[in-house]
Amino acid sequence: MKNHAPIMFKTNKDMPPCAMSLADMSHNKTGSWRTFKPVLDENKCIKCFICWKFCPENSIDIENDMPKINYDYCKGCGICSNECPKKCIEMVEE
Repeated sequence: MKNHAPIMFKTNKDMPPCAMSLADMSHNKTGSWRTFKPVLDENKCIKCFICWKFCPENSIDIENDMPKINYDYCKGCGICSNECPKKCIEMVEE
């Protein structure tokens, strides 16, 4: 994971008047929020990395040329499973 310096504001008046992300989820393990978790069938995977590209939480890493799900940060949204062209990611109830 990348280390990011937090954005600090002295007062609320210093904050921008628009919606913005003040932090990414790399500082917060959100895996316990899940009801379903994605399980990858490596035998079906064609290594297109579409799952990695579409994961909104950047919870999928590439290790040894294979997608690997980081369950500490995966919220179980199922976007990876939905986007997989070979349907090799199954959402399994925890």
